[in-house]
Amino acid sequence: MMSGFSRSSAAGLLAAASVLTLAACGSGSAETAATSGKPEVVAAFYPLQWLSEQVGGSDVQVSVLTSPGVEPHDVELGIQQVTALRDAALTVYIKGIQPAVDDAVDADKSFDAATAVATLPAGEHAEEEEAHGHEEVSYDPHLWLDPARLATVATKLGERLGAADPAHAQAYKDRAAGTAATLGALDQEIAKGLTTCKSKTLVTAHEAFGYLADRYKLKQIGITLDPETEPSPARLSEVAKLARAEGVSTIFTETLVNPKVAEVLANEVGAKTAVLDPLESKPSGDYLSAMRDNLKTLQTALGCTA
Repeated sequence: MMSGFSRSSAAGLLAAASVLTLAACGSGSAETAATSGKPEVVAAFYPLQWLSEQVGGSDVQVSVLTSPGVEPHDVELGIQQVTALRDAALTVYIKGIQPAVDDAVDADKSFDAATAVATLPAGEHAEEEEAHGHEEVSYDPHLWLDPARLATVATKLGERLGAADPAHAQAYKDRAAGTAATLGALDQEIAKGLTTCKSKTLVTAHEAFGYLADRYKLKQIGITLDPETEPSPARLSEVAKLARAEGVSTIFTETLVNPKVAEVLANEVGAKTAVLDPLESKPSGDYLSAMRDNLKTLQTALGCTA
């Protein structure tokens, strides 16, 4: 028996010991930020890291809570990460993706990107998410897969950084405007690339692509809401029936998710599989190149003509 420690305290210390190294990942660690003299911005996971770097530029030090190749939903916070959140000038996150982050952020020094845009309702299988102990939110949090919404987030982030660091407020505003313009151009490129598609239906490993589907007038059918949850036989049968009815030729799997279920479904309906990146972790390039790769994948899978 450990005198003086509650069970939760002991569990917390063990969790902290196992993830101490995670705080140093990304474009900068908490220690680097502390010695640089620049305001630290802590981003919860990759798309928000990319956005913070674009808007913050050389005036901030950006660190990220989620290591490359790690599923963001799985992240737990260690001592260094909690300290980084406490000391940061601003934490950028999306409520509903990472319950540990939701619980740890300081409301006065954080920016929930979901508050900057019109959100979509949670997926049709949200009850499954709640049943598996995940954070309850009434909306789909995967908003970064719509470049137009992300452009709105960029503008708001510029304002929040300016409030946290008034000496560089104009620079943040200017970079936010430039980033929003870049994302607007990407949005137009994707819209143009998906206007002539024979099919408009996406059957995806999990329901991460609702914003992409909403923006570009596509229809998403997700096998599951939670990428870690095995679908029931009834759900697989239902999706197979829908895929046949829609004439789907491709089942989309994704990075960081075991493709087995998607492959079984593809075999069942006589389709192939292709990888569509939800950008929850850092891609081989950056946000812009990964979204363009997604566009190419969609054009091939949906039969889009140039």
